Amino acid sequence: MNCKLIAALALLLLSSGSVASAQKRIADIPYVENGHERQVLDIYTPEEPSGSGRPVMFWIHGGGWQVGDKSDVALKPKVLTERGFVFVSTNYRLLPDVEMDVLTRDVARSLAWVHRNISRYGGDPDRIFVGGHSAGAQLAALICTDDRYLKEQGVPFDVLRGCVPVDGDTYDIPKIIMTAELQQAIYGGRMPTFGHRQKFGNDPEKHVDFSAVTHVAKEKGIPPFLILFFSGNPNTTAQARRLESVLREAEIPARAYGVRDSNHSRLNNDLGKPDDPATREFYEFLDPLVGGE
Repeated sequence: MNCKLIAALALLLLSSGSVASAQKRIADIPYVENGHERQVLDIYTPEEPSGSGRPVMFWIHGGGWQVGDKSDVALKPKVLTERGFVFVSTNYRLLPDVEMDVLTRDVARSLAWVHRNISRYGGDPDRIFVGGHSAGAQLAALICTDDRYLKEQGVPFDVLRGCVPVDGDTYDIPKIIMTAELQQAIYGGRMPTFGHRQKFGNDPEKHVDFSAVTHVAKEKGIPPFLILFFSGNPNTTAQARRLESVLREAEIPARAYGVRDSNHSRLNNDLGKPDDPATREFYEFLDPLVGGE
C-alpha cells in the first residue's frame, strides 16, 4: 500500500472518529412491546451530559410509504445534537402490508413512546419538534394537525413545538390526485396501478381525511410550521404553498421556503451543510422555539 493511500485512510479514520464522538446512538429501541420488527426507533444524544432536558427532533423517513428506513437521516443527527437537541428517527410498518391508518398510528405510537420515555435519554418530553421527508413530510404534517392520533395515545397536543415537512406532495391529497389524473388525461400515458389514489384508500373521504389541510383550525394548539420544498417541482411547490396558506388563514405561524438548486433527495440530505440555504431557514425556525418554559 503506498504512502498516499495510507495517509488518505488515516485521515478518513480520524474524520470518522470526530463525527462519531459528537453524538451517541442507541439503535433499534422498540416502541411497542413485542411488536413488529419495524416498530423501532433510534435515539441520538450529544456526548456532553446536560443538567436539563434538551429539545427533541422526532424524524419520519420517506420512501413513498412503501420503503425507507430510519437510518436515512444524513447529517441531521450530527448537526442537531451539536445544537443541543436529542434526535429521534423512527421506523413504521409499510404499505401494502398495512393500510395507511395503521401506518400513521405507528408513527403516533412512536411519538407517544418518545414523550413518555425521552427524559431518560436527556430529552424534554414537552419540547418535541416533528419533521419528515417526502412521505414522512405528509405524516409529520398530519400528526401535527390532526390531533386525534396523539389523543388516542394520551399525548397532549401542546408538547409539539414545531413541524418541519420536507418536500411532501400530499398535504392536500384530493388536489394531487386531481393534478395527476388531469395530466394523464391531457398528455396520455399510463396511470400508476398503486398511486396516491390507491395508497390512501381509493375513497374520496379517506383522501380528505389523510390531508393535513383538512384538520387545520384556530386555537387547536397546532405548532408553527416550516415547509421546505424543491421549487423546481411544481407539485411539491403547489402543495407547500397550499399548506402554508391554510395554516396562515388559521393564524398559525407558517413559512414555505423553496430551494431551486437542489432536488427531492438533495434537499433532505443537504440539511446541516454550512452553506445550504434550507439549513439556514431550518436553524432560524428552530432557534427561537427551543427555549424552555
